[in-house]
Amino acid sequence: MRATVLFVALGALVALAVAPAAAATTSQEAALAERYAPVVRLVADTGSCEPDKPYQPIDVNALFGEPTVALTGPWSGNVVKIGPGAKDLGARLFGYHLDFPGNALQPGCDYLDWESRITQGKTPTVYAHVATDSEHPGKLSLQYWLFYVFNDWNNLHEGDWEMIQLVFDAPTAAEALQTEPSEVGYSQHEGAERADWGDGKLELVGGTHPVVHPADGSHANFYGEALYLGSSASEGVGCDDTRGPTFDVRPAVQTIPSAQSEAAREFPWIEFPGRWGEQRPAFFNGPTGPNVKDQWTHPIEWSQGWRGLSYAVPGSTIFGPSATGFFCSAMAHGSTAVVRLVDHPLGFGLVVAALALIVLILLARATWRPSAPLRLAHRRAWGQILAASAQMYRRRAGLFLGMGVLLVPISLLITLLQAVILHATSIFGIQTGGESSGLTAFFALTIGTTLTLLGLGLVQAATARALVVLDRGEEVGVLDAYRLAFDSVVPLFGALLVATLAVSLLVSTFYLVPIAVWLAGRWALAVPVVELEEARAVGALRRSGELVRGHWLKVASLIVAGGAVVLVVGPLLGALLILVTDAPFWLVNVVAGVIYAVTMPFVALTTAYVYFDARVRLELEGEPHPAELPAEIGLSN
Repeated sequence: MRATVLFVALGALVALAVAPAAAATTSQEAALAERYAPVVRLVADTGSCEPDKPYQPIDVNALFGEPTVALTGPWSGNVVKIGPGAKDLGARLFGYHLDFPGNALQPGCDYLDWESRITQGKTPTVYAHVATDSEHPGKLSLQYWLFYVFNDWNNLHEGDWEMIQLVFDAPTAAEALQTEPSEVGYSQHEGAERADWGDGKLELVGGTHPVVHPADGSHANFYGEALYLGSSASEGVGCDDTRGPTFDVRPAVQTIPSAQSEAAREFPWIEFPGRWGEQRPAFFNGPTGPNVKDQWTHPIEWSQGWRGLSYAVPGSTIFGPSATGFFCSAMAHGSTAVVRLVDHPLGFGLVVAALALIVLILLARATWRPSAPLRLAHRRAWGQILAASAQMYRRRAGLFLGMGVLLVPISLLITLLQAVILHATSIFGIQTGGESSGLTAFFALTIGTTLTLLGLGLVQAATARALVVLDRGEEVGVLDAYRLAFDSVVPLFGALLVATLAVSLLVSTFYLVPIAVWLAGRWALAVPVVELEEARAVGALRRSGELVRGHWLKVASLIVAGGAVVLVVGPLLGALLILVTDAPFWLVNVVAGVIYAVTMPFVALTTAYVYFDARVRLELEGEPHPAELPAEIGLSN
């Protein structure tokens, strides 16, 4: 009995001795966490949603006791408790989920509205955690965990835990307070990107507070404002956007003690092994919490796998659509398709099958032969026009590849001029900095659009001229074709400019888009009209409308089909290079751009054949044997 009492007394004395040390450690960890608390720079855009703020890192206490939150068991559809508390999650309920109100696969603005309601009066929050790694003595990590109520990226899901980590060459928080971090890591999907403390890409506020750029929707953390390529095995591939407008948030810091017993007592929810979001198939599942991540218990070991950089997607390319831009768009639309498939598999499958069947029927019914590329003044069926364009391009590949290559210097000139303007301090004596920065963008856009229109117009005009010469049985070179086309450059550019301005103005108003589409098809033959009929700008548009009348669908669909080849082949190949190679983005975009340039004459060929088809049809009306153009001529392959 006496020994037992002695043992209890000794335990009490040890506890009394340890308690001040533990309290001191917790205080030092909190001081360290406050010193390096991050500045969160959020993308301000909320799309069409009404709240004026996007998803923000919230205080998770807003979830507890909330009647719209349910704790569900590991078996399907079982609700264990409505409005669970923090202690309920501390019961170590393996396989359980939190469930928020809303449909994760059709989020709309529901989760943003819900966050706004449950966080009213509460401050955005980050959770700090100081941890060491037994396999890496002498180093210490300071982590900041951020919780968002919804992940609105390719992998839509409720709840999202993200974090950043600072590494110190110090064994304790007390010693870390006497030095500064050696490196920083920002979480990005399944990995992280590192930066040395003092690295140029790491922005600091007040010398100690790192600026974090969470991507719009995904909340992956980056060091700057750009469009980045993001990927992971569980979340898929897509693009993370941290570009402005942005605003800064200085979250409140709550420090979770490094001692597990203290952490469980002050933050019981940190023991929850389940998922912080609705149970869904595959990567639409809610995420697990910080305590089950490798970096929670092995932070230094985890830091060994950090990447040195993130790949920024170029915002523009020197010619044609960028492969990276195409890739980002394709991944976004592909993710939407996957969501629809998961949410409505039967309906989605039927729609895709029906569309595929319609395309196959249309292609099977089209007339493709004979596809003679010469005898231009001849009426051709839909399929024959595409076949003739492809055959002519193949037969005279050197000529038309050369015509496309001449687009490259025009595009390089556009890029150079835009770079000069965008980095200029003034234009025509007008300052371009500060509030006038929109002026530089306007000039850059105007020059780029003007030169692009002119370049594409010249390709179409030169192609039409070359076809006429070849049809006469004569030879023509690349420079000869462009020299012939250049004689009409003024009316050519005038017609393109008038058409572009009119269509652009109509497209700016949603309800006038159908009129814009109709006019675009009606004016699709303006370039060959200018070049081959010597029409002026407005007259060419009027004449194009006359030729298209009664055949709008055929003309528009052929131009779209020819354009699709040009706009898709290059970027599609570039996107494949992104997926299967480690080629740098600039090289991928150059490859895609070159393919775009050398295939552009195919659109010009299609447009020219459409023009001759329309002209013959118009002039044969009431005149079986016109003098200028031959009647139908028997052709063979």
